[in-house]
Amino acid sequence: MKNKVLLTAAVTGAGETTGISQYVPVTPKEIAESAIESAKAGATVAHIHARDPKTGGISHDIEHYREIMDRIRDSEVDVIVNITAGGGGDFIPNLDTPAAGGTGTFIQTPEERHRPIGELLPEMCTLDCGSVNFGDMIYMSPTEWLRKQAKLIQQSGVKPELECFDTGHLRFAKQLIDEGLIDGDPMFQFCLGIPWGAEADAETIMYFKNRLPENAHWSAFGIGRMQLPIAMQTAMLGGNVRVGLEDNLYLSKGVPATNEQLVDKAVKMLQSNGIETMTPQEARAYYKLRVPQGGAVR
Repeated sequence: MKNKVLLTAAVTGAGETTGISQYVPVTPKEIAESAIESAKAGATVAHIHARDPKTGGISHDIEHYREIMDRIRDSEVDVIVNITAGGGGDFIPNLDTPAAGGTGTFIQTPEERHRPIGELLPEMCTLDCGSVNFGDMIYMSPTEWLRKQAKLIQQSGVKPELECFDTGHLRFAKQLIDEGLIDGDPMFQFCLGIPWGAEADAETIMYFKNRLPENAHWSAFGIGRMQLPIAMQTAMLGGNVRVGLEDNLYLSKGVPATNEQLVDKAVKMLQSNGIETMTPQEARAYYKLRVPQGGAVR
């Protein structure tokens, strides 16, 4: 399937974007509907975060995830579900309480981060492969915690997507593979352009790509205006692609986008270069993903 790519729609994320764009889905119903519409537009995978319906901020409530999953699985549209396993990793530095962190600090254990994955059993989940300066916040994902999370994901049968925000994350992801904590052909996601991680440019993509294990599959995304350029560069280099409102809010300069519009634009861009998107059925077979429970594969 060298002329086909897996296209992920990252439909909402956890950032403070709801005040910027009215199209960022917030409630479980909105998030599920946006995933479904993205699938209709050509997305293979819907990458899911949950949000608090009252505040619009990040939610770690498994019941929000459960409702999103149920709505997607009960729909007449097939899409692979990829739930974040990032969970609570937000550390807000504060000089008054340097050890405990400031207001907004929320850290979950590996078991707590894994709970939506272990209970809801999506086909895929993300695994953030290290800590990173995320703007003024620190996203914390210590190595021993990651080993424990990787083992829990492995036991669940869900396919992890190894997210690398910087070059050291790739090194540690390969260590997890060497330690036998990742089954089958590994799937990597290069997360580019996030302050202050790896740059979103072709040179960085090649740096990552050239250091992958031989049997690895990979994807990359850029944020903001780099979303579509990185998607195109990645596809031309043999990788999978990701678009969506988690990473970029605009269809063009000053024009707010919906998820399905971003997916449609990416699909047409890929097709114009002779590249098609995989169907969910094709991707499940090709990447040996678990068959979803609670809903038929169409």
